[in-house]
Amino acid sequence: MYNLTKVFFWGMLISFLGSLPLGTLNVASMQIGIQESITNAVYFALGCLLVEMIYVRISLLGIDWVTRQARLMKAMEWVTFIIILALAVGSFIAALNDDGNSKNILLNNQMHRFLLGMMMCAINPVQIPFWFGWSTVLFTKKILQPLNSHYNIYIFGIGIGTLMGNAVFIFGGKWLIGKIANGEHYINWIIGCIFLVTAIIQLVKILKGKKETLA
Repeated sequence: MYNLTKVFFWGMLISFLGSLPLGTLNVASMQIGIQESITNAVYFALGCLLVEMIYVRISLLGIDWVTRQARLMKAMEWVTFIIILALAVGSFIAALNDDGNSKNILLNNQMHRFLLGMMMCAINPVQIPFWFGWSTVLFTKKILQPLNSHYNIYIFGIGIGTLMGNAVFIFGGKWLIGKIANGEHYINWIIGCIFLVTAIIQLVKILKGKKETLA
């Protein structure tokens, strides 16, 4: 029982801390929480969570094969960059409308937020090497064992950690905007800048990886 508790704790801690840096998914969940509702933001976070848990399961069963598919990984990186850039541009366009309720084009649709979360998370390849790396560390430290009971509690802990991390953005963003005078009118500018910086970082990573491949 102690070993399972440790596995759960490590999965939750890694997932929680990994959810805190600004990224496409947590910023999108924050925007949905501010401009739509907490319920929709939670649905979005749950959709992301489901796909993330699937990715973790894959990482435990054969991620080495997946990571060798260089063309697929590179294509997913470019798709992620395009989506982040579109989110940034869409947020700036919405901000120019000077309407706090305007949203970028990728969020301004009728798709159920759970499905939207699944879709946006599925095309984000960053999680694959992230969880492969951490799972390898836990295996090396003999914290995580190749047992179904360990895998199940590990994934459950990751789910709880991801929800906690997203909750920081969903509720924290809602609280912060409420504290800023006319904060709803600045939200698209702020989120647009965050997405633009994230897109630049993503592009730098892609180009850096390309140079290393050619070297």
